[in-house]
Amino acid sequence: MPQNNNTIGFDLGIADYLITSDGEVVNNPKILKQYEDKIIKLQRQLAHKKKGSNRYKKQSKKIAKVHERIRNIRTDFLQKLSTQIIKENQLIISENLNVKGMVQNHKLAKAISDVSWNEFCRMVEYKSIWHDKIYHKIDRFYASSQTCNVCGYKNTDTKDLNVRQWICPECNANHQRDVNAAVNILNQGLKELGLTA
Repeated sequence: MPQNNNTIGFDLGIADYLITSDGEVVNNPKILKQYEDKIIKLQRQLAHKKKGSNRYKKQSKKIAKVHERIRNIRTDFLQKLSTQIIKENQLIISENLNVKGMVQNHKLAKAISDVSWNEFCRMVEYKSIWHDKIYHKIDRFYASSQTCNVCGYKNTDTKDLNVRQWICPECNANHQRDVNAAVNILNQGLKELGLTA
């Protein structure tokens, strides 16, 4: 891939899959949700069949095929998005997410598993090596969502995920939560790499 001077930071989410420091938003395809009713219906039908019978095996195959389709659609989405990011940017910065810890929250576990953040970051990582790009993950404890990217004020109220927009009480800057986080991720990454933000 051709080299360029573009630098990007991105924040990964559930409502929106990816938000860049340029304000670009990639929607979450919510692949599992699209097939959830179909899986439930097939599993109910399976429950009425005798375990080990031919009908049971046939029904199990139908369920496996749906899961395979979900996996293929998800992989296709991740491959295309990671390739686009690598193609357009020379330096890519993201958070070092603790996905194992996050899935402990049973309310978000299914949604977090569906977005496959670890797999996406793995793709960005190996593609950046292939194409001589730089991919850096910032310290996972950096409060990217809570910090104003203009003056550095830390707003602990934004720990609440329902707060999507906020105004900095110090400098009155108006922030969209995820875009602000992506800008902070970019600036922190540049700082960690010894480059100017």
